[in-house]
Amino acid sequence: MRALLLPAQRRSELVRLPIIFILLTVMIDGMGIGLIIPVMPDLLLELGGGTLAQAAVWGGILSTTFAVMQFLFGPVIGGLSDRFGRRPVLLVALVVMALDYVLMAVAGAIWLLLIGRIIGGITAATQSTASAYMADISAPHERAARFGLVGAAFGAGFVLGPILGGLLAEYGTRAPFWLAAGLAGSNALFGWIVLKETVTVANRRAFSWRRANALGALRSLGRLPGVTQLLVVYFIYSIGFAVYPAVWPYFGKERFDWSPTTIGLSLAVFGATMALVQGGLIRPILKSLGERGTVIAGHLFSITSLMALAFIPSGFWVLVLTPLAAMGGITPPALQGIMSARVENDSQGELQGALTSASALAMILSPLVMTYTFARFTNAEAPVYLPGAPFLLSAALAVLGLVVLLWGTRRSS
Repeated sequence: MRALLLPAQRRSELVRLPIIFILLTVMIDGMGIGLIIPVMPDLLLELGGGTLAQAAVWGGILSTTFAVMQFLFGPVIGGLSDRFGRRPVLLVALVVMALDYVLMAVAGAIWLLLIGRIIGGITAATQSTASAYMADISAPHERAARFGLVGAAFGAGFVLGPILGGLLAEYGTRAPFWLAAGLAGSNALFGWIVLKETVTVANRRAFSWRRANALGALRSLGRLPGVTQLLVVYFIYSIGFAVYPAVWPYFGKERFDWSPTTIGLSLAVFGATMALVQGGLIRPILKSLGERGTVIAGHLFSITSLMALAFIPSGFWVLVLTPLAAMGGITPPALQGIMSARVENDSQGELQGALTSASALAMILSPLVMTYTFARFTNAEAPVYLPGAPFLLSAALAVLGLVVLLWGTRRSS
């Protein structure tokens, strides 16, 4: 009996360990971002001097640079993984990521931090390859739920990152970078041991520079039936949802006089509920509503919570509302599941690369738009004092995305 069970157990382990590696990789991406947020103001002041406002400008430049690199290199990394395999791309990226954090840990000038963010944005573009690997080892009906696990892992990293970053800040502004380097290097070693290649002759595709750029990949995928509309919905949703990291610290301080500790804890609560939603609740929701119904429900949750946040009376009610806001997180994995089912197996990396670029483009645009909106409605010349104006704008974007989804469905029916 034991002999009969071992092959099945072995097959289960061969799938389980790579999934753990993929989830750890995405979680480290999330942690890497959150780890450095608490120390960046002090680190920028330490390196550049000047005022906090000037440090904030540099912080915006670093964040935008990171997002631009993700946008440009998402399809390149995804295309390389379709050609040369997921395993080498992921392992090389983790090693380079570890070295990048070492560079930032010893950087003595802001321009070195800028180089670090350029490299970091490129290596973080491997989220597309991680998602493609998950698609490779999953049956079509499993993909949406497993994409939800990927989102949950990133959310878990986003929870742990700010907490650990705040604690490590007691040991200096460089301590979080050393931890991030250690985590990336350790995970690279784990992946080298457990990760098996999933790209075979059957699903290998030649690398093409024409398709391995953000616009080329989006244009190529846009030719597939029904994918263009879903890409537009995904992009609009990503712009609106990015309001949380873009303005949350400023909104909390302006509206409720929150301290940095309270801001960090509130972000941790949001990340924890997001991880719970995408890692657990999405499965019964998908089973009950289907993928399209889940996308619609996610938009409705987002519209409701964003409008409420715009006029919320106290910080206590913000925390109470957090689970409802996190429920909007069911939208991306459901959209990914629909699109993944509409492309061929040899284009999964290209699809995930295009989605990474769409998310990165949203992260380039959203902070600029949302912080300008926040500033416009909180300064002395504001026509109406409304710190929650960015959330109203995001709610309007969610309505637009829902209209595009329903309109496109009606046209195709």
